Amino acid sequence: MTSALFALALLAALTGPIALRLLRHPGFVTGRDGRLSTSTTLALAWTVILVWLLLATLGYGLTAGGGVDWFQGPEGPLSSLTTVYLPLLGGPYAALIAAKAVVGMRVERGSMAKPAPKGTERRPMHDLISNDGGRTDLVDLQYVALSAVTMLYVVAFFLTDVGGGLPKLPAEMWALTGAPAGAYLVNKMATRANPVITHVSVTEGLLAVEGGGFGDDPRVELDGTALATSADPTGALTAPLPTPAPAAFTVVVTTRGLRSDPYRYTSAA
Repeated sequence: MTSALFALALLAALTGPIALRLLRHPGFVTGRDGRLSTSTTLALAWTVILVWLLLATLGYGLTAGGGVDWFQGPEGPLSSLTTVYLPLLGGPYAALIAAKAVVGMRVERGSMAKPAPKGTERRPMHDLISNDGGRTDLVDLQYVALSAVTMLYVVAFFLTDVGGGLPKLPAEMWALTGAPAGAYLVNKMATRANPVITHVSVTEGLLAVEGGGFGDDPRVELDGTALATSADPTGALTAPLPTPAPAAFTVVVTTRGLRSDPYRYTSAA
């Protein structure tokens, strides 16, 4: 019990400062569009857990474990490090590096838009499982869900027997992070460059739509009706509203046969 409490205290000591740092300066785990990055967040989480496991095992070994001799032998407390835990960490980091490369190249070629969000209402945790338009993405959801379950599995088994060292998990356990990470990367490569709406405003009967990926001949639709659309120098789309202007409506941008996710606008008045 004492060793488990020590391990929990150590975990809190590691995660507390990191969480505070990210709350104040979240740029470390956000992508080009300012949204929470799924690949970066999961890679960071696995790094924290592995560092915690190693430090807790080291602390136990040098105190209750009896010293350096406790770490020796083929069945020692770190015997599964290279066969299980490094592969568990490798999947998320491979996805992180490859996803950054894919997104960077697509943004430079203009085949993907990563506009920064303009709205004030944010749901950071939802960014982990949603696409650029804010809708839940099944591939991202399964990557986060399976990774979270695997992390809980590792943490729970370690706390039940800190003296046993790293939990002896099946070698195939890496598949629970490796396979979802691979699917996440393929999804990044296959995602079509749909236009993205980040903010809609109305000024004196003129509708302004901000976002990215609008292409050369975009069209703004209001509740399914196409409007006369033009682009201003900032890249935002403008269109005159019908008279009388509705108090609430749904905006969609269409370009090159691709449609953005619907954006619901409600007048503050």
